[in-house]
Parts: sequence; structure tokens; C-alpha cells
Amino acid sequence: MKKKRKTAGDERTAWFRQAAFGMFIHWGIYSIPGRGEWVMLNENIPPEEYRRFARQFDPKRYNPEEWAALAKEAGMKYMVLTSKHHDGFALFDSKVSDFTSVRTAARRDLVAEYVKACRRAGLKVGFYFSLPDWQWPAFFNGREKDPAGWKKYIAYVHEQVRELCTNYGRIDILWYDCMIAPGRRLDTADDWQSKKLNAMVRRLQPHILIDNRSGLAEDFDTAEQGLRASEPGRLWELCLTMNNHWGWFAVDPLWKPTKQLVHALTACATGGGNFLLNVGPKPDGTIPVQSVRILKEMGQWLKVNGEAIYGVERSSFSTGTAGCASERGRNIYIFVHWWPGSVLTLPKVDFKVRSARILGSSRKVVLERRGQRLILKNLPGKAPDDLTTVIVLERRK
Repeated sequence: MKKKRKTAGDERTAWFRQAAFGMFIHWGIYSIPGRGEWVMLNENIPPEEYRRFARQFDPKRYNPEEWAALAKEAGMKYMVLTSKHHDGFALFDSKVSDFTSVRTAARRDLVAEYVKACRRAGLKVGFYFSLPDWQWPAFFNGREKDPAGWKKYIAYVHEQVRELCTNYGRIDILWYDCMIAPGRRLDTADDWQSKKLNAMVRRLQPHILIDNRSGLAEDFDTAEQGLRASEPGRLWELCLTMNNHWGWFAVDPLWKPTKQLVHALTACATGGGNFLLNVGPKPDGTIPVQSVRILKEMGQWLKVNGEAIYGVERSSFSTGTAGCASERGRNIYIFVHWWPGSVLTLPKVDFKVRSARILGSSRKVVLERRGQRLILKNLPGKAPDDLTTVIVLERRK
């Protein structure tokens, strides 16, 4: 069979296909009230009142190098920071706005510091950017009701994206976000002039990957808070919170168990997608201790089991009652979520198996054929890894 020739597009997306795991960061002046990133809209706070939070936002303990070090320890390969969320407050220097971290209490370009920290740590750099902006009445009025206001608003949005793609060197991901404004339809690619916008982005950042939330398919799909794998051949990513909120929410104690998040990571690997796991830093710039603990535990798991996660392909292999699987070359990686004891039955194995091994263990796995079934024997009675144990099947050539 003739080998498929790689294209420029393949080379541009190769790192994303290998990365598997990234850190999402929702941070802004909404961390001051500490009731989530939608607090302005959810509590109907007028823009002039909401802007007062910027006078208090002076994150003395913000150290993005600590963030990047934590991401590395967790086994993450890239980071995506909210350069500007729906509330309109920018963490970067913008010539078209005074509602920024540079022109308010912080007096710092927080994005510039973040970019530098990512690069020093060898992590790919991502910018989240909200197309909606609650500071603009035109966003709520819409293009049809306020065409003149909408035109000015779109020029503003395009200029801020241009600044992000011009002022910080090479950027690897542009992660747009959108939303439905109360009382009207979801804005379209035509409304955002996305074709023009993204053409500008690609001129400025030829290697960048762009998500699908500007209304155009672009490079990758984004599933939010629920796993939805894209069609084979399409890049995709699941973004998920550690508790129930994206931005810092002081009284939300519902932290997901690390085991649940490892299961989400394995499900992404099974579907050939990436996992973008969120942290919501506090107003002072520190990441909550619960998030730190979870990320370190996931990093320890990946030190043992990373070969089953990074650079793998989607798999339709049936694990029966065990869990799910990923593949690379001749190897099938079985994520055993529900440890069966000393014997595991795989229901349909229609290929010859050379061997089986448990990642992180020297225990010999005994194989027995019973028709289409493959029986794995001599397993430990208790799961070797409480989060998820991985068994590797190696096909014969």
C-alpha cells in the first residue's frame, strides 16, 4: 500500500494530535466577587458598576511560571488563558480599550507574562477570546436592530484579535467563545465576519490552530462539559471544569474526584481527542489547593500510563465490562476502569496477540483463547492503580 503523503496541514496540527492534555484557565475581575465568570450577567450588574471590580484586581501573587510548572507536573502539553471573557475585561494591553489589566489597578500585561512563562516551560501557548462583550450594548441589541453599533463593535473585536496575534510572538491556539444573547438568536459567522477575521489571524500566525466557535469549522471542535467525539479525521477537544464553575466560585465545594477526571482523559484518548481541564485562579493569582492536588495526582498517573494517552489513535476495540481503549501501532491500551479481579475477559479479539502486560507492573499476564474471547489470567486481585490500571495488548505482526 502506498504511504499517505503528509501535508502542510498535517505538520501544523501534529503537535495537537500528540498533546492529549492541556490546561484551561478562566481568570479575570469576576474572581473578585468569586461567584463565577458569568456573575455580571447572572446578577444583572450594570457595566458601570461591574467595572469597579477592576479597581480591586491587583493580583500580587500572580506567578504564571508556577502555573506552567504545575501544568508540566500534571503532564499537560499546552495552556489556554482567557485573554478576555464575556465581561469584556482584557488581561492584555489594548489600544482600543481602557478596560484592561494594564490600565486599571494591576498595571500589568498579564497575558505577556503568561506567554513568557509558557515558552520557558516548553508549553504551547493558547489564547481564549470571547467574541461576545457585555460592555457593548450593540452585542445585546444585535446586528439587525443596531447595524451602526454592530459595525463599530465588530471593528473593535477584530482589532483586539489583531493585537493578540501581533504583540506576543508565536501563538499556537486561538480559542474563540460565543454565547446566545438573551432574547435573540446565536450570532453567525456572517455576523462576526469570521471569514475575514480568521484570514487576518492566519496571515499573522500561519501555524495557529483555531477552534470552531466563530461559526466556521476551522481546525478543531470543542465539546464542553460533556464528551462528544468528532468524526474520524477531525481534531476535537473536551473542556471540563474541576468543580461546577469555570471562574473562581468561593462556595462551590463539588470537586470532581481525580478518578473521574482520569476516566474523562481516557475517554478522550479512546475517541482520538484532547482533554482541556480548567482551573479558576483566585483574585490574588493563586490556583486553588484542590485543583493543585488533583493535577498533581493526574501527573503521577500519567508518569506511569502516559504511553496510553499521548499520540494514540481512537479505538473501537471492545473491552467488555472493563472500560475503554486506545491504540498505537501494534499496541492496544485497555483502560480498566472497573477492575475484575484475577481474570479479565475480552469479548471479541479477532487478531493474534503476542503478549499482554500491565503498565507499571512486572507481573506476568497469562493469555488463554476461548473462541473469539481472550481471557487474561494471573492478574492481581486488587487493581494495581486505584485511578485506572492500563493493560497493553501487543498484536502479532
